[in-house]
Amino acid sequence: MTDAVVDGKLEAVKQATKYVKETENVAEKYSAMTVSKNSDMNMNVGELQSAAFTAVPTLKPIKKIQFANAEDKQEFQKYPTKAGRRSLSRSISQSSTDSYSSAASYSDSSDDETSPRDKAQANSKGSSDFCVKNVKQAEFGRREIEIAEQDMSALISLRKRAQAEKPLAGAKIVGCTHITAQTAVLIETLVALGAQCRWTACNIYSTQNEVAAALAETGVPVFAWKGESEDDFWWCIDRCVNKEGWQANMILDDGGDLTHWVYKKYPSVFKKAQGIVEESVTGVHRLYQLSKAGKLCVPAMNVNDSVTKQKFDNLYCCRESILDGLKRTTDVMFGGKQVVVCGYGEVGKGCCSALKAMGAIVCITEIDPICALQGCMDGFRVVKLNEVIRQMDIVITCTGNKNVVTRDQLDRIKNGCIVCNMGHSNTEIDVASLRSPELTWERVRSQVDHVIWPDGKRVILLAEGRLLNLSCSTVPTFVLSITATTQVRHLVCLDDSCVKNTQKNYLFSIPKNMNLYVASLHMPNFDAHLTELSDEQAKYMGLNKNGPFKPNYYRY
Repeated sequence: MTDAVVDGKLEAVKQATKYVKETENVAEKYSAMTVSKNSDMNMNVGELQSAAFTAVPTLKPIKKIQFANAEDKQEFQKYPTKAGRRSLSRSISQSSTDSYSSAASYSDSSDDETSPRDKAQANSKGSSDFCVKNVKQAEFGRREIEIAEQDMSALISLRKRAQAEKPLAGAKIVGCTHITAQTAVLIETLVALGAQCRWTACNIYSTQNEVAAALAETGVPVFAWKGESEDDFWWCIDRCVNKEGWQANMILDDGGDLTHWVYKKYPSVFKKAQGIVEESVTGVHRLYQLSKAGKLCVPAMNVNDSVTKQKFDNLYCCRESILDGLKRTTDVMFGGKQVVVCGYGEVGKGCCSALKAMGAIVCITEIDPICALQGCMDGFRVVKLNEVIRQMDIVITCTGNKNVVTRDQLDRIKNGCIVCNMGHSNTEIDVASLRSPELTWERVRSQVDHVIWPDGKRVILLAEGRLLNLSCSTVPTFVLSITATTQVRHLVCLDDSCVKNTQKNYLFSIPKNMNLYVASLHMPNFDAHLTELSDEQAKYMGLNKNGPFKPNYYRY
């Protein structure tokens, strides 16, 4: 063995010995750090790790995490531990599943619990004539409105056609509806047609906060936010109506609460008002009561019974949104579930159709033999609620009545049953009776409560008995375009010859040819082409070639 070889091996042994000693020193320091409970625990772990990796030249250096921007790096550094990073991952995942426009708005995720009534806010123009959750969310709301406009092309088309004429010039409209992206398109259409608008919400849970912010930013006085209290609700209505130097001459209502408040607190408004436009079953019912009592002192227009409202919004909107609302709140699987739908009007028909298609076993309750017979012919069993309540997995009300589901029935309902309402008002389920000392309320998630009986039985109540689809999910934009266009036509009609010289104590709808016009505006969306009558055919049927094609008594 040569001297060179020996020297080489000795050098290798020296290097190996040196490596072992350095490694042992690092290990001892690291061990001491982990067991010590004194100030030695504050040693820089990064320096120890750096020394360990330096002592092993064959290992690759640690790759630095690449961040897309400074905000991502700051967010990562908030959670330095593995557990913290897992928590961040879960929070990101959760927020992605909750970020739907109606039931979870951008501003809902804020930790700010201050009531909007206690905030001093102003838009970019300096106006503070509004009250919303957070006006700074306007940009997000604008994006929501832009998405809605894409599927409301008929309403936008009507806006462009009539914008130059300003048919609503001089109109001062006070509105009380659900405040969603679709409603915002309606409000901005009314403004484009010359109207001044002030707006509030008809439901304490249905407001999209970011959309309300977007409207406030454009200068529309909006008084609404998601999760209002009952006191907030009436306060918002009052602020909307009671504006110094401004008095409404038209009312656009959804449910009749605004009309009721004006009659109660500001009856002088009706001295100059041109009329009321009402779009819900509940609100129309209240107007008929006023008319019957001889207290309806202005023309009132019934949007709900217009063909383009009832046969589209009530039916097709609810057919899709009932599934959306139930899925988002409960994650329920519909296949094989026993479901009872109380009421088989247009809303009930839509709900039953959707649930049946998903494999649910559906039965209905009805008071009207015609609707009941329709249900039978559609394949649904007509039952009395008392007889089936114990077997039901899901109970849905859509009648517009009160106490459709009573406390006695709720006491007999099965454990885990889902109870919800698809009607406008929260009167259909006797929720007030559930706020009693012997029952416990447990919040599961937004708009979902467990009501717990003393024996441990749990009933899942959605939106505290309020309107499920707009409180807990979203609704199809295109269908709301039909309704919104119908509302615009009614408002224009209030100042048109069709209501001039009519008796004051009267409730009516727009002429049938206006319904045809609304429907025709939406036909291009489907690339649909209508067949035209020949002169001979029109003469044979005794019709005008341009319609209307059905008599007023015809029911679509």
